[in-house]
Amino acid sequence: MTGGSAAPGPTMRALQITGPGRLEWREVPVPAPAVGQLLVRVAAAGVCHSDLHVLHADRQRPAPMTLGHEIAGTVAAAGDAVSPIPVGTAGVVYLCWSCGSCRECTAGRQNLCLAAGRSAMPPCPGLMGHDGGMAEYVAVPASAFVPTDIAPVQAAPLADAALTSYHAINGTREHLRPGGTAVVIGVGGLGHIAVQILRAVSPARVVAVDLAQDKLDTATRLGADVALAADDTAAETILRLTGGRGADAVFDFVGVDATAQLAVRTVAPGGAYRMVGLGGGAPGIAADGALGDAWPWGASIRKSYAGTRNDLVDSLALAASGAIRADIETFPLAEGPAVFARLERGEILGRAVLIP
Repeated sequence: MTGGSAAPGPTMRALQITGPGRLEWREVPVPAPAVGQLLVRVAAAGVCHSDLHVLHADRQRPAPMTLGHEIAGTVAAAGDAVSPIPVGTAGVVYLCWSCGSCRECTAGRQNLCLAAGRSAMPPCPGLMGHDGGMAEYVAVPASAFVPTDIAPVQAAPLADAALTSYHAINGTREHLRPGGTAVVIGVGGLGHIAVQILRAVSPARVVAVDLAQDKLDTATRLGADVALAADDTAAETILRLTGGRGADAVFDFVGVDATAQLAVRTVAPGGAYRMVGLGGGAPGIAADGALGDAWPWGASIRKSYAGTRNDLVDSLALAASGAIRADIETFPLAEGPAVFARLERGEILGRAVLIP
């Protein structure tokens, strides 16, 4: 018998980062699911601003790496002889691939997994060291697969855009009382779903703020009570609407200096400010006397990352009931580089979804 190399396995097409700012459409091996994993045939993958953040980041990460953390598809195979989730089951992928056994995970706070260290960012497909779902197939932990009957193009954005919005809002429920006000800054992929979640779970008045008129029109269509241009009068208008006191909760889905400072100027005493966007903005909070134009007494601030697995289950339930629905625009996966360019130019309303 003569020696020789093994025959190559099956391949697929994937959208990969090959270096900082470099995005390529490549042919790669189909992943083989390990024990405890599922091989998912991808039906839809959402495109998020976090993907742009990763694409342009200078930090070390595996290269090449397949992007995509908003994933919907069907189970094609399992790494175990017997899988608790049958082949052919449709669902979405929960993006926090936590250890599952630490005190945070067992308390249901998988997004704060102790194994992730001080960064508190568990491994995430397409973002934190694992190949993601902008491909024909992806291997995922069986524990991260959440079955759903929602159509894949609608289900995929829920894996982050709804999950992250719901988590930020759910943590402020005590502030969202009748007669209160919630402000959503940035009516993009997450913000347009946040408006709907607030309408579904809260009696508070919803004020949406954005630079673009088409996004303000979207917010009004989706249930915002007030839509404000993000100009020099926005803070004054919010204060006037709230009797000079400010909003009970402010959700910043942009996170640049201007939006952080708008939140500081408009959050009420005892209110809540949730930083969700990754724009690098600094609110400039100081330990000083609160005189009405700076950080108010009793207000809380939290950098809100992703959400728990239960948050995803709740988000899917809201979508199944018809309470929330992503505004989507679909594209073939091969057009991914052009879609990223459009997203960077601000030309995507709602969520872009790639179809393999």
